[in-house]
Amino acid sequence: MSEPQITDSHCHLDFPDFEGQLDEILTRAAEAGVARMVTICTKLKNEPSVRAIAEAHAPVFYAAGTHPMSAAEEPMTSVAELVGLAKHPKFVGIGETGLDYHYTAESAEVQKRSLLIHIEAARETGLPLIIHSRAADDDMAQILGDEMAKGAFTCVMHCFSSSPELAKATLEMGCYLSMSGIAAFPKSQELRDIFAAAPIDRILVETDSPYLAPPPYRGKRNEPSYTAYTARIGAEVFGMDYADFATQTEQNFDRLFWKVAQHQAVA
Repeated sequence: MSEPQITDSHCHLDFPDFEGQLDEILTRAAEAGVARMVTICTKLKNEPSVRAIAEAHAPVFYAAGTHPMSAAEEPMTSVAELVGLAKHPKFVGIGETGLDYHYTAESAEVQKRSLLIHIEAARETGLPLIIHSRAADDDMAQILGDEMAKGAFTCVMHCFSSSPELAKATLEMGCYLSMSGIAAFPKSQELRDIFAAAPIDRILVETDSPYLAPPPYRGKRNEPSYTAYTARIGAEVFGMDYADFATQTEQNFDRLFWKVAQHQAVA
């Protein structure tokens, strides 16, 4: 019997860790029930190569933006640039963008400017904003709240591992929380409790590969097929049968990443 279908909503297939191995990686993903994945471009100069991966592989879609840790070194993007990129049929999200004060607090103001540009592009395109937030809970809640009040947009807090307060604030704004391998780590009970308190119709799963492999592969290179390990933990967190959890997260993904479902409907 085949595995229930799930989607890796956030991975980085253009990273050197995967070079020359994509066919095998996609085969393993399919065998694990990971039928779709969104590969994320974190520096816009790399967008052509990320786009090429999506164009070459039917299960792969892509998003692009400037990662907050690169915001100070990369050219500042524009709303027009992001909106232009979004015209591609397999371009399905804006980002990742956000705030990271853990490693790059000194560029906080540049990160905020970049984030606001990405938010406006998400508004204009109707595509979901993909947020990276680390050690910046107060500023992130403030900016997202202020911006939502100016005009709605959709949003996923990717690889969520922040505070219960940020989870609550962003969920109240209509955002989604994405569960990565961190949620499967043995010492992550507090994080699992945060997810358990969230509405099940606002949960996605992801790898963030090549990083953050869940057990039993922790410490090794992560890949999309391992989404299944995190999703099984997710099913336990919500007290659901795995197949039912998979079905629910697929519905959630299709609602947020509507362009994927639209593309597959006409393909």
